[in-house]
Order: sequence, then structure tokens, then C-alpha cells
Amino acid sequence: MWGLATKTFVLTIEEAAGEEASRIAGKLKEEYSGKFPNFFITTHPSGLPGEIPGKGSNERWAGLWIKENFIDRKKIPYEHTIVSTLDADTVVYPHYFSCLAYHYLTCQKPLRSSFQPIPLFINNIWQAPALSRVIAFSSTFWHTMNQERPEKHLTFSSHAMPFHALADIGFWEPNVVSEDSRIFWQCFLHYNGDYRVISLYYPVRMDANVARSFWRTLLNIYRQQRRWAYGAADIAYFLSGFLKNKKIPKSLMWQYGFSTFEGFYSWATHAILIFILGWLPLILGDQNFHTTVISYNLPRLTRTLLAIAMVGILSSASMTILLLPSRPKTFGRWRYIFMVLQWFLVPATLIIFGSFPAIEAQIRLMLGKYLGFWPTEKFRR
Repeated sequence: MWGLATKTFVLTIEEAAGEEASRIAGKLKEEYSGKFPNFFITTHPSGLPGEIPGKGSNERWAGLWIKENFIDRKKIPYEHTIVSTLDADTVVYPHYFSCLAYHYLTCQKPLRSSFQPIPLFINNIWQAPALSRVIAFSSTFWHTMNQERPEKHLTFSSHAMPFHALADIGFWEPNVVSEDSRIFWQCFLHYNGDYRVISLYYPVRMDANVARSFWRTLLNIYRQQRRWAYGAADIAYFLSGFLKNKKIPKSLMWQYGFSTFEGFYSWATHAILIFILGWLPLILGDQNFHTTVISYNLPRLTRTLLAIAMVGILSSASMTILLLPSRPKTFGRWRYIFMVLQWFLVPATLIIFGSFPAIEAQIRLMLGKYLGFWPTEKFRR
């Protein structure tokens, strides 16, 4: 939190994590409390009614605790306080809070805005296997591009928002998986569409998905992508909110509704469609179909699309080298070659770790087989 030109640090842990989590939290407080005027530890109890264990319920508990036990007691004005919610693996760059404060003080409606930095999944990128690196950089590039689309931008993972807005909406919902995007929709609907995400154009560093073994890493990548894709649950939430709240302009409903719906639909289908577009009709079609113009042009169309896609792959490979942190001495210069060649894995990653988990997440929502919150295992050597 940022209040009265001071940083207040709130470390939130789960009661279910046991004594080891409390021991680590105490050690962190002992080591870093001298760097923060106020350092608090909150413990989210297990088994509270109406909650699912996860980040959202934990954040809600911490938000209510700090409101009652610090902000209200100190009579700190809510509009003077910004909340940065940061995942445990997030590393902020030196000027993050200065950048955040500048945007908060200069944007048109600071109390109606969230603030989104660019997540760079590069903390452990040198140790990550190739598949994990490709997905980590793909996520980084996607969120970087979204910085240029503030009219469609949603909050993701580590972000910041005014405490005033959190207090108005009653903090995070304790029973959702994708709390990072849901908190935006809560504010958007509460303020009748008068809420936006401000792009900070400034990065924070996070971990690529790496477990203790290669196969465990692949499983965790799939589960993480499925959890992110489960954000499709927000579609029903905000469409229902649009229909109930007649004060929200119809133009905003179409703008946000179409872009969000199309995004989740494309996530699940486009990679598979491109893969089967060229050859599947030729296999399934009969002799008469093979003599048509469509049969002749389909392979050529697919080849053209893939050739155009190569431009994106080459651009991604170039950006990868620019974004890499300093090379550890344990890796030779030859490692850079693999950082470029890894992008030839994109077709497989788009289908296996893109479309498939998105399809599973959406089928689960359709059938009512809801997911709980799954914390991504992070491992650094």
C-alpha cells in the first residue's frame, strides 16, 4: 500500500499453510521491517463459509484487516491510498512505485482507475525448459500489446488500484478463481461503467512456470493456462451486470462484451482451426471436392497464413534476446541459440498448452464442473 507518502507492507499467508509459512513470514518481517515504516502479517483462516481457498479470499481478508486495524485507526483518507496487490514471485523494479504515484496523481479519474504494469515472466527464465520459456514470453508479449489497448484492458495478476474503490465494492469476492480480472468487473459495474485500466508502460518481473522436474513443469503449465482460461466465467458475470444496470452505456457493453468473448473464443479455437484448415477438408472430402477451386486453394491459403505468422515468430525471437536478464555464468553463450530456436515450438504450444486447457475450462463451466483455485508451483534453482 502507498499512503501518506509511505509504504505499508502487508504479507498475507494462509492458515492452511501451517507453521512453516508462519515461520517464513516471521523471518521476512524480521529482515525487512526496517525498510518499511509499517510491516504487517495477516493469516487467512481456513474454512470460512462462502469462500474457496485462494488468492481472492486471502486478499479480501487482508484488505478488511488493514482497513480496520490501520487505515481507519490512523484516519488515513482512502483517496490517499493506493493498493498494489503483488504475487509472491513478483519483483518490482526500482521506480515502480514512483511511476504508479505519478500516474495516480496525473490521470483524469484516479479513483475510477486501476493501474497495470507489464508482467515480464523472466525471473528464472534461464533455468526454465524451452516450452515454459515460449509460453512465458508469449504471455509477456500479449500483455505488452494490451498496454496499447486501454479501452479493452483488464487487470491481471500483479496490479494496483485505489483503496477507495476497494472499500466501495466491499473488496475482492472470496469465491472466485480469477480474482484479478473479476475485481475490474466489480468496479466497472459498481461505477456504472465509469472505470478504466491505466497502462503504466512499466514492468514488474515474475517467474516462468518451472517445477522440480520436466514432466511436472508441463503439467503445471497446463494447469496454469487452464486457470487463466477459467476467467471465461467473467463473461456471464459482466453480461448479467450489464443487463441489470441500465446506467451503463450500450456502447461499452458491446465494446467490452465483444472483445472479451472473442478473446476467450479465439484462445480455444484459432490454433486448432489454423492447424486443420489446410489438410482436413482434403482428407474428408470426396473425389468431387478434390476438383473444386476451394480444394486447390486451401493448402496455399494455409501456407500463406503460416508464412505471415513467421514474421511474428521472428519478431518474438528478437524481442526475447532484448528482454533476457543477465546470463548466469553457469550457461554458455550457446544458450542464446536455443532461446531463438525455441520459437519453432509455438505451433505445438498454441494447441497443447493454449487451446486444450481453454477448451477444458469452458467445458467445465458449461457442465457446472467448477474449478477451485490452484496455486502455481514456482521453483528456482
